[in-house]
Amino acid sequence: MKRTIIELRTVLTLLGVHSALIASAIHNSGSFAPHVEVLRTPNGGIQPQTVLDGDDTLHVIYFKGDASGGDVEYVSRSRNRADFSKPIRVNTVPGSAVAIGTVRGPQMALGRDGRVYVIWFGAQLKSDDSTATMPVFFARLNDSHTAFETQRDVMQYAKGGDGGLSVAADMRGNVYAVWHATGGEPGEDHRVVYMAHSADDGKHFDREIPISPPELGACGCCGMRALADKSGTFYVFYRAAAKSVHRDMTLLVSSDQGRTFRTIAVAPWELNACPMSTAYLSEAGRGIFAAWERAGQVYFERIDRDSFTSSQPVEAPAEGKNRKHPAIAANASDQTLFVWTEGTAWAKGGSLAWQLFDKDGKPLGATGYSLDVPVWDRPSVLSDRLGNFTVMY
Repeated sequence: MKRTIIELRTVLTLLGVHSALIASAIHNSGSFAPHVEVLRTPNGGIQPQTVLDGDDTLHVIYFKGDASGGDVEYVSRSRNRADFSKPIRVNTVPGSAVAIGTVRGPQMALGRDGRVYVIWFGAQLKSDDSTATMPVFFARLNDSHTAFETQRDVMQYAKGGDGGLSVAADMRGNVYAVWHATGGEPGEDHRVVYMAHSADDGKHFDREIPISPPELGACGCCGMRALADKSGTFYVFYRAAAKSVHRDMTLLVSSDQGRTFRTIAVAPWELNACPMSTAYLSEAGRGIFAAWERAGQVYFERIDRDSFTSSQPVEAPAEGKNRKHPAIAANASDQTLFVWTEGTAWAKGGSLAWQLFDKDGKPLGATGYSLDVPVWDRPSVLSDRLGNFTVMY
């Protein structure tokens, strides 16, 4: 039976049938075997970002159009419905979003009263100054949830933004826009992570402030990820660049709405180059799950929300080729679905792969694959209240 299910899944994948797939894990007798649904991004988009709210409504943003100047669109799908809603353009100015390089794509957060917040890099530089930067645009869903309010540039004085930005929101009205940009001196070893904070559901933002240790730097063309958990603790996960060679994955944690941060080293890596990597954060139970890449392989680990101690890193199984852009989600049974791309590169698509793990980080069943990841694309993954998973790419 196990072999039949795995072979059926493989055949369906090769034929391009990506929805309602059977999970490849049939494991210990009596334990839960989750369903895994694999979806293509709606309307031919790329770089999906997904959030499931308390009513099991799936919220999705994605990029569409020319990667150097396109649009961000938003759709939703309520529970027990097969179709997504009519897309709503997020950016007020058409063609004012950037996706080129994969690391520069839009990100989304869901806050109080089901309001959606989106952040993205603008397509146009502010000036011809060599220190000018792409704008960091932000928009929020309006009160009636029918359109997005006028886009705003939340970067008021920092310059040199490039690879990394993200957004997070909690249920108390706090919204955090983050990105990395130049510090006091040129060079990525002097870059810092900046945060603009809103205490009124994104209506107004304070002027951005640096929040990362300046001696750590920030990898210039690497993405980053922010998350606010159920308790209101705020996390920023990014790649440092100390002395331009110490490209350690680093976690910033604030329990006081961004007033102070502790710094946690997650994964060291010495490399005298920018790997153009992305990062991922998700929450499940008492844990925060972090995923990253290093030297062609992808990893994840669980960080305890109380002690901030972490598990041993778990790597994707078997051999792969240039594994990048990981995504991670866990369900109520402490199973995790780990997703990543293989074979992608600059202006080159590749494959999607995923693996289910048990609570101890041991693989369950065979690795799943899809062969048609578009150029500049990256996956997203989530778990629903029943413990099943949805992957979108």
